[in-house]
Amino acid sequence: MKLNYYTTFSQRADNIKSVIKKPLTLTEKILFTHFYDENNIKTYVRGKDYAGFRPDRVAMQDATAQMAILQFMISGKKQSAVPASVHCDHLIQAYIGAADDLDAAKTTNKEVYDFLQSACDKYGIIFWKPGAGIIHQTVLENYAFPGGMMIGTDSHTPNAGGLGMLAIGVGGADAVDVMTGMEWELKMPNIIGVKLTGKLSGWASPKDVILKLAGILTVKGGTNSVVEYFGEGTKNISATGKATICNMGAEIGATSSVFPYDGEMEQYLLATGRSDIAEQAGTVKDCLKADDEVLAHPEKFYDRVIEIDLSSLEPYVNGPFTPDAATPISELAGKVKKTGYPDKVEVGLIGSCTNSSYQDLDRVASLARQVKDKNLTIQSRLIVNPGSKMIEHTDSVKIIENSGAKIMANACGPCIGQWKRITDDNTRPNTIVNSFNRNFAKRADGNPNTHSFVASPEITMALAIAGSLSFNPLKDRLKNNAGEWVSLDPPSGNRFPPKGFPDVEKGFVTPTFKTEKVIVAPGSQRLQLLHPFPAWDGKDFKDMPLLIKTKGKCTTDHISMAGQWLRFRGHLENISDNLLMGAVNAFNGETNHVPNRETGSYDTVSAVAKYYKSKGISSIVIAEDNYGEGSSREHAAMEPRFLNVKVILAKSFARIHETNLKKQGMLAVTFSNPDDYEKVREHDTISITGLTDFTPNKPLTAVLEHSDGTKESFHVNHTYNDTQIEWFKAGSALNYNAD
Repeated sequence: MKLNYYTTFSQRADNIKSVIKKPLTLTEKILFTHFYDENNIKTYVRGKDYAGFRPDRVAMQDATAQMAILQFMISGKKQSAVPASVHCDHLIQAYIGAADDLDAAKTTNKEVYDFLQSACDKYGIIFWKPGAGIIHQTVLENYAFPGGMMIGTDSHTPNAGGLGMLAIGVGGADAVDVMTGMEWELKMPNIIGVKLTGKLSGWASPKDVILKLAGILTVKGGTNSVVEYFGEGTKNISATGKATICNMGAEIGATSSVFPYDGEMEQYLLATGRSDIAEQAGTVKDCLKADDEVLAHPEKFYDRVIEIDLSSLEPYVNGPFTPDAATPISELAGKVKKTGYPDKVEVGLIGSCTNSSYQDLDRVASLARQVKDKNLTIQSRLIVNPGSKMIEHTDSVKIIENSGAKIMANACGPCIGQWKRITDDNTRPNTIVNSFNRNFAKRADGNPNTHSFVASPEITMALAIAGSLSFNPLKDRLKNNAGEWVSLDPPSGNRFPPKGFPDVEKGFVTPTFKTEKVIVAPGSQRLQLLHPFPAWDGKDFKDMPLLIKTKGKCTTDHISMAGQWLRFRGHLENISDNLLMGAVNAFNGETNHVPNRETGSYDTVSAVAKYYKSKGISSIVIAEDNYGEGSSREHAAMEPRFLNVKVILAKSFARIHETNLKKQGMLAVTFSNPDDYEKVREHDTISITGLTDFTPNKPLTAVLEHSDGTKESFHVNHTYNDTQIEWFKAGSALNYNAD
């Protein structure tokens, strides 16, 4: 961060207001002060106009960094144009315990780690070693700063909003744009204002704010929007609590989430050794929030205003199978009884990038103490992933471990499917509760019958102690080992360790620029150098066989699974074998079982796509709402592109995935009339016409030719602007930018 950052930030914000002549939200201040062209200040239409930006830094995790760096390598640039970091947190499998799992990961993933570290050294990127910490917690502790703008190749990058930074999850191609010094494009977001009043107490936690909000907005209610929090209640939430709320904004599809600068952020900066930033930010603290006129009349300046009273907020448990199925704890037992969800909580999982701060774990430790003091036994298996080395070595983690928990590595682990679960049957219905952010079917352990519920760390711990999903710690009692009925006291915890964070080696490597050649092992099955995708041939897409028509939720986990497939994140050809294997075929209700039009037989989605590609045949995917929800993984866009899928036609797209498709030269279009989805039959061939006159805001036409020889057509919409159309014509954004 530049030493004069806040001086110029304040000056630029004042200049913007003088030009557009209206008060600004905090989101607008951060966006407008990061325009790529500082002289191009004007009023933009939210949700419609695109603008170019110059983010302050880039953050990447090891699974997505591989493809980002492989793309950066063919850009021809010698070093990253902005500060950037790679964090090795995704490839460590949770199995035995922290030490053993970390040793196993270093052996199993050696060639990937060597590749990433050598690339970081060559291109001037800071490399965080495996075991150092989870990317978003590490960024919060070291790099996030109020009023800054960051992009990251992980959908939960908005975690940095807990320190007042506008942080946005993107695909690797977007990261390459920024690292090459190019303009980074974003549709000007709508802004949802969430007014917080009151103060949290008892069992309520910051996590419950976003769990409640997810129930209000649903998984797509925040699409193309920034959620900006304001109100007196924001001052009563710790910086890490704010980060939790911002982190899970990804679950409502939000572009980002952000809080105004306050004393809690100042204290966090001081506690993590950044007094210089705290001092500078303090000089412009009135600028690091929405203008007073906005706060006085929020309905005039936000596209929607939602109010949440923290004083009356009840703990929530969301799920199963989707993070927006919000249930207050007081109603959960009734829901369990009505639905027949398995009541026994088999595993409680605490940590992840969402809830692995010191305060989170200290509040859990207060409950762990009660296990001993009240002669209780934890009824569920308990697994904890701390957020960083600074947190791992605190007394709170030791207290939790002594209560019977298994402490895993400072890594994502079960949250992203990196969990070798020990169970008698990995197919039977069962319940787990976690303090993570997502709970899609099969995400944690690969079992479609695992009912995964998302809650705060405190509620997760309480339900694990009870071993029952129906237990309400606010009113229910437990029978201890002596046969006595006892209640759990509400959790408590400090924001920071009483003696300060332990002085430990953080685990990062500063680049030396001495590496001449990035390490890619010959014949590697983990890494594969990229070749540019072919340019568009200038013709309409004609007579494409339907590859798959997906039914229901189709997230990036369904399109490109994580778990065991993470090992191929640097090898496009190998990882393409998982294409859409989790998507449900609308015609037979099965996964990974689709017809090959040429042979008449059924096979996996990837096998059929590969067959078509080998014959020079293009194909098309049809989908429902919010296609590509979830992770930022651009593999979900690169795999179909690699296998010659030309078009994704959906009812609607998740923001990051739609951008990823555009970046890779795919055609992403939506039904003008969502009911036209029903017209698509299993053995159709489909054409998309109008591409020879591909222009912004002009619909294209889909023509269906059914197997009985009949035809029908309808309009399909797109959101491509002039530049994005050039990406499409060039074959990808990277091709276009290289021209």
